[in-house]
Amino acid sequence: MNLFGTLRAPRELLFGAGQRHALGSVAATLGRRALVVTDTRLAADADFRALVGRLEAAGLAVLVDSSTLPDVPVDSAVASAENARQFQPDLVIGIGGGSCLDMAKCVALLLAHGGRPQDYYGEHTVPGPVLPLIAIPTTAGTGSEVTPVAVLSDAERSLKVGISSPHLIPTVSICDPELTLSCPPGLTAIAGADALTHAIEAFTAIRRDPVPGLALQRVFVGKNVLSDHFALSAIGLLWQGLEAACKDGTDQVAREKVMLGATLAGLAFGVAGTAAAHAIQYPVGALTHTAHGLGVACLMPYVMTWNQPVIRQELAQIADAAGLDGPEDVIPALAALFERIGIPVTLRDLGLSDDRIDWVAEQSSGITRLIQNNPRPLNPREMRNLVAAAHGGDRASLI
Repeated sequence: MNLFGTLRAPRELLFGAGQRHALGSVAATLGRRALVVTDTRLAADADFRALVGRLEAAGLAVLVDSSTLPDVPVDSAVASAENARQFQPDLVIGIGGGSCLDMAKCVALLLAHGGRPQDYYGEHTVPGPVLPLIAIPTTAGTGSEVTPVAVLSDAERSLKVGISSPHLIPTVSICDPELTLSCPPGLTAIAGADALTHAIEAFTAIRRDPVPGLALQRVFVGKNVLSDHFALSAIGLLWQGLEAACKDGTDQVAREKVMLGATLAGLAFGVAGTAAAHAIQYPVGALTHTAHGLGVACLMPYVMTWNQPVIRQELAQIADAAGLDGPEDVIPALAALFERIGIPVTLRDLGLSDDRIDWVAEQSSGITRLIQNNPRPLNPREMRNLVAAAHGGDRASLI
């Protein structure tokens, strides 16, 4: 085996209960004028106000931007950057769920390089470093606190789009599981299932020929020895902690496992990438307006069933990490876990109508960056069969 690996991560990652209280000291090493990006709900939260107070106590001037919207509409990021220019921030801090962190990344990019988000769609299009960035997640799911990706929604394209560049990886990430204790069961399930999907897709992604410079050509290089380490650890932690955290939000041990799992999953897919489940979810989400985590988790058992002939070794390792008897138990056990925490079983349950199956399959096939990362190839006919199976709940047709 060729022990090729790639790792991209924040310069500093602080993990643990109470670590949020280090924000003032950390921020003071990076700048003097902090733009804090969050949403309207968090802006009124006592924990959030305490964090702002720590920044001010450390001598920083602070401007709070609470305009983040779900899925980060492109125009909202442009408006946020424009509104911040007069303040002249030298540091951006994102506090909140994945949308808040993605908004902070995009604003840090626009403040550094100008233009519009559309100028930077795709991979390796960001020309250089963005403003120093601190990420503080309050949910455990997207992994945005450690990834090179900002996902936005583009009304002109009717789809989510991504900006992918190592320059978007936060300078410092502060992951404090106590910030997730008030996260309701439904959001805990959606975010945690998203994280588990990230870990599984990274662990089962295609393994590319490690030609010199591969990581300079691609942001997402595929499965490798370093991403595998983080992905498998994430799978074990999330399998142990997710259901418990959904059942009892005050279970701090479970919360710690889920947040650490989500962060490790981000480190894994931030270099390995995701695959077919994410490709299909983009058009499904555009049509059904359902949460991203619901869609990818709903799709994961079907995508794994399709991939099963070429991921048998990985299924055996997942079984070990999850404490299952053998590789044949992984997909049924994953489907059962997701169903127990409230993830819809089929695309029909998500609200996708029968007459949109062909459109979803066509759009999914066009997202080549993700489809090419899938371990088993999918031509348009096979993609249509996969979407139809996920719509009707028929995993057996994919075997």
